[in-house]
Amino acid sequence: MIKDKVVIITGASSGIGEATAKLLAGQGAKVVLGARRAERLAQIAAEITAAGGQAAFREMDVTLQSDNDQIVQLAHDRFGGVDVTFLNAGLMPNSMLSALKTDDWHQMVDVNVKGVLNGVAAVLPTFMRQKSGQIIATSSVAGLKAYPGGAVYGGTKWFLRDFMEVLRMESAMEGTNIRTANIYPAAINTELLSTIRDPGIAQTMQGLYDKYGIAPERIASVVAFAIDQPEDTTINEFTVGPANQPW
Repeated sequence: MIKDKVVIITGASSGIGEATAKLLAGQGAKVVLGARRAERLAQIAAEITAAGGQAAFREMDVTLQSDNDQIVQLAHDRFGGVDVTFLNAGLMPNSMLSALKTDDWHQMVDVNVKGVLNGVAAVLPTFMRQKSGQIIATSSVAGLKAYPGGAVYGGTKWFLRDFMEVLRMESAMEGTNIRTANIYPAAINTELLSTIRDPGIAQTMQGLYDKYGIAPERIASVVAFAIDQPEDTTINEFTVGPANQPW
């Protein structure tokens, strides 16, 4: 059941995060939104509230452990707890390795890897104490296959595949009943491409998304499906993309 569950969503100011927040709130969830753009979060929260839903928000940087801790605290303060965290923040400034865009490499590791670690570290004590909870993460088809130009981005998403699988296994072993779901989207129309600073790769990727891209609401529906499963059931991997894209 989705109704009355408290769901934290990072990367909530646009795209998949925004679509998921609105869908879950419309089904009765209490959503707690985090991202760097406070003005966008305020607007989304206001739209959810106007439609009869419940939402709280906090400006945050997922690379800071303190910000992750504070959004979990906000969920406790406003809604009395946390049932689900959707770790959705991510960057994809792809480039060929020979371009040596090392700042981009480190930024992807900071957001895509450390951001997930911080989010899990913030919520895990709550989930272990209550012996229930769900952690959902946005990966990518680049976490399943290798793509030229995406070595570091893909590497961060391959990490996520292993991390989420071990998290699922350890929770089962320890009896904490934490459910996990890793989502591997293909071409989804979000702001992700805006983080690509290499002109050639940006043009190529834009062409790909112009041809195949589908709406972020398609991923939101998968998140809702994962949350709506019975508490004794985990569906831990979803690969989702346009029906006509040969990813």
